[in-house]
Amino acid sequence: MTQPDRQRDLLGPSSSLVPPLYQASVFALPDLDALDRISDGAEPGFIYARDAHPNAHLLAEQLAKLEGAEWGLICASGMGAISAMVLPYLSQGDRIVASNRVYGRTSQLFSQELPRFGVQTTFVDVNDLDIVRAALATPTRILYVETISNPLLRVADLDNLAKLAHERDCQLLVDNTFASPVLCRPLDRGADLVMESLTKIIGGHSDLTLGFLGGKGNGVRKFAQTATIWGVASSPFDCWLAARGLATLDLRMRSATTNAAALAPWLLQQPAVARVLYPGLPDHVDHQLAQRMLPHGFGNMLCFELRGGRDAVNHFFRNATGVPFTPSLGHTTTTCSHPATTSHRYVKPEEKARQGITDGLIRLSVGIENLDHIQSEMLKGLQCAS
Repeated sequence: MTQPDRQRDLLGPSSSLVPPLYQASVFALPDLDALDRISDGAEPGFIYARDAHPNAHLLAEQLAKLEGAEWGLICASGMGAISAMVLPYLSQGDRIVASNRVYGRTSQLFSQELPRFGVQTTFVDVNDLDIVRAALATPTRILYVETISNPLLRVADLDNLAKLAHERDCQLLVDNTFASPVLCRPLDRGADLVMESLTKIIGGHSDLTLGFLGGKGNGVRKFAQTATIWGVASSPFDCWLAARGLATLDLRMRSATTNAAALAPWLLQQPAVARVLYPGLPDHVDHQLAQRMLPHGFGNMLCFELRGGRDAVNHFFRNATGVPFTPSLGHTTTTCSHPATTSHRYVKPEEKARQGITDGLIRLSVGIENLDHIQSEMLKGLQCAS
């Protein structure tokens, strides 16, 4: 009996309740005709894991359904998904218009890496639609935004941005990581492509690194080809872990969002805190827009600034040990980060100042613990932090 036959017969009439992990880098084929059919997309199957593998295929299908997409693609990381998203559109001399409040590594990709290939990016305030309209008057291939910006939580008006982009034959590409498909589905609002860093709230347990790219129509092959050529393939085990996390995504996101909505006004009452940024607060600059864009909640991310700057941040990190300093987000428990030295470490000082990313700013990724526990742990760092 061959190994494939043995695998088929192993379970008998039973079936696995949990999808299996296919930890294989290469797959056996019966003949050249089967290879041709799989390569041409005429028949389902797998050849080489860098191109595709069962765990990535299953995860992509599940996420595409959540996002309202017709196809999905799994990449090795969020940045891998962004690269696979933008590269198929771009040639020498092309132009991107991007939000001037994007994740630090995204900003580096657009401002440092792509110019080496003759692609220029104009960064604009995407919350000013007149500025976006003026920027798109010059031929543009891509309009790139984040649903909720990292780290200062500005909310993008995807409905109107999609209209502006499509009037100019431009593609609207959206990083939806802070919102997740639980709170917002950009494709339903006119976006052409959506990406998620699965490393964050969708994975949810800080034990995997993956990215997702999804869209509508029949364009998946060109994006999959880019992912293969640039080597941003995903790990089967990480895909298996992410698929496991999807079962609780809705519960986790809604629980963490409820906690964040309660923490934001509570933080405003703390003497050590100079300001709190959260789209659910009435004084947030995008609060009314957020009510329209995020009808199911304002998310689990918030920022607060300590009056004592860097020294106060160090005091908070060293004393609020129950809210660990971890330069990422989306874990089941509450964690914090310092944008000035992590996500935006390589952003120029003047750009940090323009955005309001100060040495005293802390980004909080709120988890699903009991709210009283989160507050008591945070008080250990907030006492005398100023």
